[in-house]
Order: sequence, then C-alpha cells, then structure tokens
Amino acid sequence: MPIFVVWLYGTLVLAERRSGYIIILLGSLLGLGVPVIHMMGKGVGVGGNIAKSSGAFFFVWTLIALGVTALFSVILSARGLWSLQWGKSR
Repeated sequence: MPIFVVWLYGTLVLAERRSGYIIILLGSLLGLGVPVIHMMGKGVGVGGNIAKSSGAFFFVWTLIALGVTALFSVILSARGLWSLQWGKSR
C-alpha cells in the first residue's frame, strides 16, 4: 500500500516535474515485474495452484492489464523526462 501511495503522489502532486516522472518511471518498472514474477513460479504462480482455482481467468487478465498499464506508464514517463531535458536547453 505505501508503494501505491508514493506512486500516486508522484503522478498527482508532482505532475510535470522531474521528480514526479522519476517516481512514475520507477514504480512502473516495478509494476512490470509483477506479471513476470507471477507467471514464472511453478508452486505459487499461475502454473501451480492458482491455475486450478476458480479465479484463475480473472487473475491472469488482471496481471495482463497491470503489465500493459505499467508499460504504458514507462513510455509516458520516459517521454516526459525526455521533453523536460530538451525543454531546458532551448
């Protein structure tokens, strides 16, 4: 929960600032790792007990949605950092 609060703080309060873009970038990179970690495990991951449960379909689609959202956030924050870098030199 604290990680999510810091990520939202960087998004909402520190918008258009370098520190906000860096917080979003780091949080999004961590978010990209969540689906990868959950898909790799044999015992606890999707290939193990979760695949046999009734909520497996919802869980997998939630992981996919998280990965897509995190990747999109990485792209947008990198683009924002890039524009800040070139905006100061002009």
